[in-house]
Amino acid sequence: MSTQASISSGPKFHLYLQELLGDQPRSIFLELNDPQGFRVERETFSGKSSNVLVVETPSEDMDKIAIDWIKKRRLQGAVGGPVGTEWSSPDCPWQ
Repeated sequence: MSTQASISSGPKFHLYLQELLGDQPRSIFLELNDPQGFRVERETFSGKSSNVLVVETPSEDMDKIAIDWIKKRRLQGAVGGPVGTEWSSPDCPWQ
């Protein structure tokens, strides 16, 4: 059995992980509703093929997704932000 654990969402996007009983999540899913643009391309280099997905989304949505992802993964120190219980830290009890 699995369930979606939401990380970030808005009217046009949803970032979540799929939780399976007894397993650590290995993948993150990003759904974009009515993106401003998108394209799927197939690239071949040195005999190896790969698919590429390019999606256009408003920068405000990407900002929220990025900030929520950093908080979820506790990566504030990696980007120069608070690392303890400071304001805007995920451990801050006053938010």
